[in-house]
Amino acid sequence: MPVSAAVRKGNTMKYFDEIKGQIVDFLGVDEAKITPEAKLKEDLGIDSLDAVELAMAIEEAFDIKIDDEDLKKLITVQDIVNCVEKNTAAK
Repeated sequence: MPVSAAVRKGNTMKYFDEIKGQIVDFLGVDEAKITPEAKLKEDLGIDSLDAVELAMAIEEAFDIKIDDEDLKKLITVQDIVNCVEKNTAAK
């Protein structure tokens, strides 16, 4: 695996772990339910207000800004990871 791909994979796992922690800490979701494929609403019970609060916590944790259009596209935990990766890479 090329170094850049290995670094990217490492960052992805780091982002996932941090986001998972945010979901557990801020929303009280059972850690065992949080997988990359988990759907925020259907699987984790996150409503629109929870999603906004989670986005704010993630923005603060990663020092990024998630715009409203991106927020509407976040369906799974992996979508959040991808959004964080995109926004941190743009810095």
